[in-house]
This record gives sequence, C-alpha cells and structure tokens, in this order.
Amino acid sequence: MSRKKLPRFEHNIIASNVIERGKELYTTIKGKWKEIYFKNDNPITLELACGKGEYTVGLSKQFPETNFIGVDIKGDRIARGSKKAIDLGLTNVAFLRTGIQYLDEFFEPNEVDEIWLVHPDPQPRDKEEKRRLTNQKFLDIYKIYLKSEGIFHLKTDSSFLFEYSLDLIMKDPEFEIIDYTNDLYNSDLKEGHYDIVTYYEKLFNEKGSSINYLKAKLIKKAS
Repeated sequence: MSRKKLPRFEHNIIASNVIERGKELYTTIKGKWKEIYFKNDNPITLELACGKGEYTVGLSKQFPETNFIGVDIKGDRIARGSKKAIDLGLTNVAFLRTGIQYLDEFFEPNEVDEIWLVHPDPQPRDKEEKRRLTNQKFLDIYKIYLKSEGIFHLKTDSSFLFEYSLDLIMKDPEFEIIDYTNDLYNSDLKEGHYDIVTYYEKLFNEKGSSINYLKAKLIKKAS
C-alpha cells in the first residue's frame, strides 16, 4: 500500500459516513438504511462504481431531502468523497465499500428509488462483456433493488458502451427510455446534471470527447 493511500484507509476506519468490512453497520444495514443510518424516510439514490463520489456529493447538495449512497470497492477513492461530504456538513450521504455484485448483502428488493452509473469502465473487448456494468446480468440486479417507477441513469464518454447499453435497455420489457443523447453538453438534458463533472470527464472533455447519457424508468411486471 502506498504512503499516499494509507491516510485515506485510516480515514475510512473512523469516518461515520463510510460503511466497510469490520464496522457493525456492514452486517446490519441491509434493508434498514433509512431507519438506522439516515434516520428519515427520504428516497434513496445510489451512485454505483462511484469512484471519488463526485455525483454522490454533488447531487446531495442539490437535493437535501434525498439520501445518497456511493458504492465502490476502492477505499482510497471513496475516502475522498467521504472527506468532501464531511467538510460540507452533508448528512444525507453515505459511502459503501463493496463490489456491485454483492448488493444483495446490503439492500432489500425495492429499497432504491434511483441509480446513477457514471463513466464506468467500458470493457470493450468481447471477452470483457461479463464485466460491463450494463450487461443484462447487471441490469437484472439493478431491477431487483429499484422500485417500480425507479430511474436508471447512464453517463459515459464511450460510444461503444452507450450503444451497447441503449440497445439492451430498449429491448428490456421492464425498462422505458425517457431521454437519451449522444452529446449531453449540447443538449437540453445538460441542466439535469447541475454542472457536476467528474475527474475523468474533465479529461475526456479536454480530449474533445462528447458525453453520452440515457435515462430510463423501470416498470416492474406484476408478480
């Protein structure tokens, strides 16, 4: 472990807004986010593969009556989001350190109102499809925890991942596409992002990449 990362891991150990292995809430929070952590009945939004939590923190400032949870396996990354949320005095923010494939250990079905997936690794090679966070396996996972009428957002600089994801979501009978664009910052949809720009997005913009975005609503079939 690098000396630069060590203080971030130490921060996570003591930070009340970071939930990770070794903390009591890590094994008791499932289905009880509102009751135990947030202590309110406000809607829950997840930012999956949140990295430094730019959207988690940015949206939480815009919507104080919504609870936001950033999920990522990289502790040194979420430490940065945690610190920023603490510095800003945000109490509607939490960070969960785990892999997305383990959401079943932390959330009950229909517990989540909204999911953001912002600039995930596109995994463009055919043999990497199983790791794409918008493949059908992962979409089916998201559908478990999203409420009916819940919203799924994807934001990516990768045209390949965008077209791949758009095609799958359009074919999924439980998803309804609300909006999409191949050039977010030259579209009317820009306002819905509140000038939140991630670290990697800044790099993409400097290289002249356009940003793709889609918004879909989940309509669950009656069981």
